[in-house]
Amino acid sequence: MTTNTICIWYDKDAEAAANFYAETFPGSAVKAVHRAPGDFPSGEEGDVLTVEFTVLGIPCLGLNGGPAFTHDEAFSFQIGTDTQEETDRYWDAIVGNGGAESACGWCKDKWGLNWQITPKILTDAIANPDKAAAKRAFTAMMDMKKIDIATIEAALKGE
Repeated sequence: MTTNTICIWYDKDAEAAANFYAETFPGSAVKAVHRAPGDFPSGEEGDVLTVEFTVLGIPCLGLNGGPAFTHDEAFSFQIGTDTQEETDRYWDAIVGNGGAESACGWCKDKWGLNWQITPKILTDAIANPDKAAAKRAFTAMMDMKKIDIATIEAALKGE
């Protein structure tokens, strides 16, 4: 295990979540599955306790800790995309696999983990030195669930 790792608490599906992320995002993999050496509050000896995995190269540890804690928007993975096709692919994979849409490029996977699927043009648009263009792009984003690149581009141009 690496020195710095993000630990993500799951009720009981850390392995399924890690496998989904490995199948969905390039540079992602399941590294190891560790089983409990004894009974614990939310499981029994032999149950999957932790899963070492990466998401786009980011080291993570999934912990099957039971239902005591749930995910919220205070933590999310932000995935920068280059094209609408890439944006759609990630969005559809997460939402279409039991997840849910939210606002402004945010969605939630079926395990409750939050994701921001953010086209790089949106990040650039909001930081645009032309404050009027940045505001138009920001205003356009505020009405979206999944980010539509063509709409952001049109807002930048004032169309």
